[in-house]
Amino acid sequence: NFTASGQTLSSINPPLAPTLIALYRSLPATSNMSWKASLSRHLPVLRFFGCPKSPASRGLMGWYEKNYEELKHLNPTMPLLLRCSDNASPAITTELSFTTSHLLTYMLQNNKFQNPDGSPNQLRREAAAKFLGYLSDPDLKREYRLSRWNSPGFDPQRPFLDEEDSDWKTHPQIGGDLKRYVEIQEELESTWEVIKSGPDGEFTKAENGLLMCQRVDLWCAGENEVEAALKHLLNLGRECNDLETDFPEFVTEFYPGVADL
Repeated sequence: NFTASGQTLSSINPPLAPTLIALYRSLPATSNMSWKASLSRHLPVLRFFGCPKSPASRGLMGWYEKNYEELKHLNPTMPLLLRCSDNASPAITTELSFTTSHLLTYMLQNNKFQNPDGSPNQLRREAAAKFLGYLSDPDLKREYRLSRWNSPGFDPQRPFLDEEDSDWKTHPQIGGDLKRYVEIQEELESTWEVIKSGPDGEFTKAENGLLMCQRVDLWCAGENEVEAALKHLLNLGRECNDLETDFPEFVTEFYPGVADL
């Protein structure tokens, strides 16, 4: 069995990028200032695109002009970039640190593993679930990490090792010490090859599709939809990004506080 615990992956996390409305409704009832202040904790940058002359960008441009000062006060080190050009499609983009787990979950939930006729490919789906099982199994990951060093003075992940000594796995001492490491490594490699074996660039297309989750198009959107889009990106940032808060060494900006100050 692939998992150290002998269990198979029985369920997948909820969809990574559900609709904006579902995300908006699922957010806790907090004040505007509280969620705006948390933007820089989960998103490294926000880019707003629009055309100042186009009615299609009126909602985005209006929201940005009304909220920029407050956002900058609450997130002084976060870039809030406005990119304008004629006939630009209104949108908001950010940067999300997607992992292999996010990618495989996205492919499973959106039925990206397909045969040429459009039917689901069960073999690649099972391989993806199997790989997710490894990623979610701390005991197996720990065993894999520790077994790498079972042969004193030898590192199986040393650069150019296969070119210098392609038969190291058959060495009586080294091969015996690293037997468990080799078993896990070969299983992972064969499973990964199955996952990436889809036709017509299936895997690459899925990667590009997931990357598009960093962008929300807002053609003819109102200001409420712009705010919902930001909360959507914030939700994804909470899931995907692990940012270290950048505290300034010295106070360089004034922050409004209580009235008697």
